[in-house]
Amino acid sequence: MQKAGALLLILFLGLPVMLFAQEDSEPSIDDWEDYVSDLYSRGDQTFIISLGVAFPVAFISTQDGVIGNESYKKRDKRPNNVDPPIGGTGMLSYNYYLNSYFFLGGELGLIFFPTIANNVIYIVSLGARFGAQYVIGRFEFPAAFTIGMTLQKHSNSDKRSGYFGMYLKGGLSAFFRATHEWSFGITSNYYWYPQWTNDRSKNVDGHFVDLILSARYHF
Repeated sequence: MQKAGALLLILFLGLPVMLFAQEDSEPSIDDWEDYVSDLYSRGDQTFIISLGVAFPVAFISTQDGVIGNESYKKRDKRPNNVDPPIGGTGMLSYNYYLNSYFFLGGELGLIFFPTIANNVIYIVSLGARFGAQYVIGRFEFPAAFTIGMTLQKHSNSDKRSGYFGMYLKGGLSAFFRATHEWSFGITSNYYWYPQWTNDRSKNVDGHFVDLILSARYHF
């Protein structure tokens, strides 16, 4: 009986030590010297929240070519006529990893720009994305391509003046894996928003770039 009691006492006192040793053996963020791309496997997922600024690059019209400040001055004699200023953008994205490098996903985004006519244009987009990711240490470099549908509206326009069409986007990112669950980074994307109508002479292609900061949750 005394031997059994002594054995139970030894096990009781040794349990915290064993638990501590087990927890200490789990990898921590400080032990990621061997952190490589195969940390990802099929079924891994990420959710990304992004906010940033967007810049108009060019508006190309079938009739007028590249539309810029001088083109608008010919149509509008107001002396304060200027090129479209900087806008803002935000998006929610989801990635599903097929293996250590390739992923599929989707995104919901919004871009808004003040216009030279003292208006605001809103571009809401919903797209499917695919891409690849390369990892160096705790730095991750994904590249993604997106295709989808977009709704474009002016703030003072009626239902008939909105436009529904397609869009294409390609981007590169750089992320730092701060913890097992979170990484933070910067992204730049190039957008193409075509506005095609039944009258080809009125077609316009909008080209934009953005610069955004992103927080990515890994699960």
